[in-house]
Amino acid sequence: MDLTGFIVDLFILLAAAVLVGELTSRLGQTALVGQLLVGVVLGPTLLGPYLGLSTATPGFSGIQFLATFFILVMAGLEVSIEEIYATGLASGLLGIAVFVGPFLVAALLVPVLFPGLPSLTSLFVALTLSITALPVMGVMLREFGIVRSRLGRWLMNAAVINELAAVTVFAVLLRLGTGSSLLSAIAAVVSVALFLTTVLTAHMALRALRSSPSWERLRRHFHRTWRSREAGFAVLMVMALGSALYSQFLGLTFLVGAFYAGLLITPQSAGPMSHRSISQVFDAMTWGFFIPLFFAFVGLGMNLRLLAGSPSDLAVFAGLVALAIAGKVVFGAGVARLMRWAPPQAMAIGFFVSSRGAVELAMAVILLQSGVFSTRLYTIVAAVGLVTTVVAPIGAAYYGGLRLERRPTDMVHWRAPETDAPLASADTAAEP
Repeated sequence: MDLTGFIVDLFILLAAAVLVGELTSRLGQTALVGQLLVGVVLGPTLLGPYLGLSTATPGFSGIQFLATFFILVMAGLEVSIEEIYATGLASGLLGIAVFVGPFLVAALLVPVLFPGLPSLTSLFVALTLSITALPVMGVMLREFGIVRSRLGRWLMNAAVINELAAVTVFAVLLRLGTGSSLLSAIAAVVSVALFLTTVLTAHMALRALRSSPSWERLRRHFHRTWRSREAGFAVLMVMALGSALYSQFLGLTFLVGAFYAGLLITPQSAGPMSHRSISQVFDAMTWGFFIPLFFAFVGLGMNLRLLAGSPSDLAVFAGLVALAIAGKVVFGAGVARLMRWAPPQAMAIGFFVSSRGAVELAMAVILLQSGVFSTRLYTIVAAVGLVTTVVAPIGAAYYGGLRLERRPTDMVHWRAPETDAPLASADTAAEP
């Protein structure tokens, strides 16, 4: 592809993704829904044969790698281990329950829906059905105005624990993909254990250093004497790439290293001002450029014509959608009721945790590129993610009794399903 043609294709894809993402946001959906639809329309499903857009081109493949890398680092940056400690057992129980429960159920039922699918591939499909999207969760909670409430913090920390578990299991399954013997299984566990031990050691070392006066003096000296602009961002990128290389070396793919590298950069280790500056630069690049392109690329990789011409594939797709939603709602609402949340709030929690997003789609992209997923299977998995992302806020609003009410102050209230009277303001909503 010539340079001019590449720039034209990139311009079309990014402009369409940004504009349609804004449109879907105004229609009450997250922007990623519109961005995915842009890829579907411009891809092989509709206009691809005429436009020639494809993620298989070297330029698009490189950008897709960078987009996946940035999204995983950003997901790690949003994780606060201290906040997880603060919320304690409640968020931990929800996060583990809405991962382990749906994963085990899907691991049993996916082979029934997909006869003849290799066992390891079935587990990968089950994994994609078990993840709760941390970024999408944050967007939805902001839309409903409860991100700062106790419920919002609880859900966000549960999503963090869910993603930590999912990324770790993904690393084990990838390592198992190198062989089927007992030795391969042992190597997978050892590789993941070695990587997590390294991350934990680094985290504990940074935690010990930040309480040391010498560390604070060294950090301030670095800020005073380092002359390059955005040095903190540069250090983050070096750390993230180094962590990605380390995880690649262990056979765990760069995705795992990128995610955990972002987790190590905290306000305590980098300093509140530096962390805010790094996060702002990273968020601007990721949300403004890489995320719209990433979801458009996901849509480009889908070919819904494969499903339209196959009643059996449509039946499998419908079964996976039902499984993806029901598993999350049942386990999420069940744990919420055990924690004494009211039934409407418990149902809202169940639908909130059923949202999908960047992490499982990034996994699907990697599995497609590595040959584990076929285009047909990738299309089904990505389409399931799209449908559940659309259904999650609708279900939370309808069954959970949530109502959006835009006032001049832009306040949003939690409303009971049987009345229109607001129960609480956005900052104190949904206390059990």
